[in-house]
Amino acid sequence: MNRSTSIKDVAHHASVAVGTVSNVLNYPDRVSQRTKERVLRAIDELGFVRNDAARQLRAGQSRTIGLIVLDVGNPFFTSVVRAAEDAAALQGSAVLLGDSGHNASRESNYIDLFQEQRVQGLLISPVGDVTDRLDLLRERGVPTVLVDRLADDSKYSSVSVDDDAGGYLAARHLLDTGRRRLAFVGGPTSIRQVADRLQGAQRAVKEEPDATLEVLDSDGQTVLAGRSVGNMLVERGDLPDGIFCANDLLALGVMQSLTMTHALRIPEDIALIGYDDIDFAVSAVVPLSSIRQPTEALGRTAIELLAEEVESENAKHRAVVFTPELVVRQSTAPAEGCSAG
Repeated sequence: MNRSTSIKDVAHHASVAVGTVSNVLNYPDRVSQRTKERVLRAIDELGFVRNDAARQLRAGQSRTIGLIVLDVGNPFFTSVVRAAEDAAALQGSAVLLGDSGHNASRESNYIDLFQEQRVQGLLISPVGDVTDRLDLLRERGVPTVLVDRLADDSKYSSVSVDDDAGGYLAARHLLDTGRRRLAFVGGPTSIRQVADRLQGAQRAVKEEPDATLEVLDSDGQTVLAGRSVGNMLVERGDLPDGIFCANDLLALGVMQSLTMTHALRIPEDIALIGYDDIDFAVSAVVPLSSIRQPTEALGRTAIELLAEEVESENAKHRAVVFTPELVVRQSTAPAEGCSAG
């Protein structure tokens, strides 16, 4: 088979125009049976294999889907991506991945790149407000679905988790185990998910007149950022008795700082809960309580929503919101003299 054979070679071998070969490949009903047989015979004799990628690009179509996440190093997003890839493969599509790293400029570059690649659609967990960019994409025929972010209006479909409810669950659990001096670790609050989780926690704390919630900004959402916050807390003294971290990576960093560097005890001295319920949570030095997000359902549903948009320009936009789940482990065992309610 000669992979370098072109459509022009086939046309010359069959003594027909290039357009006739194209019609045989794409619109066979437009060609007479006799001519079609001559072209197909030439294709067989030359071993021609048409370039589907090029054909789809010329037609303004593609089998690729762009996916931009905030941090591919976070196991939460890794799990969402894997689920999206599996769902896309079942539809005959492939996912092109971009990691914005919480950087708006980098995110913008990926949007440009995927537009140049003429992806059939875009899935994005945005850094900030990208409404103008997404409006432009839609005008150019590229539908978009927001992932892990509730759409603010009816312009786009979205798949997300109720992070306000998740934040409430986390803080309410700490309160139910007898903790009253709580701290929230996460940042920046310009990230919608972080802001919503904080809002939910604040709502829970307001239910207890004697409870307080201190907000501690972290320099990112990594294990190292969590260690830094843990070190700061110990150095200043006046420790909280319960800490809610905006994700599990931060919580694991705080845990490492408190237990390995400063010999504090979890949960005896400080109860600790994270968010996402990544695989590392259960295998931590002290198994970590967390708020579980349905990552597989997020990735799969994002692909399904995008397929609806691709198949019909008049598809109704949908906002699918999943409910998070509290997962209790040793890191939030009840305080002495208190039983969890």
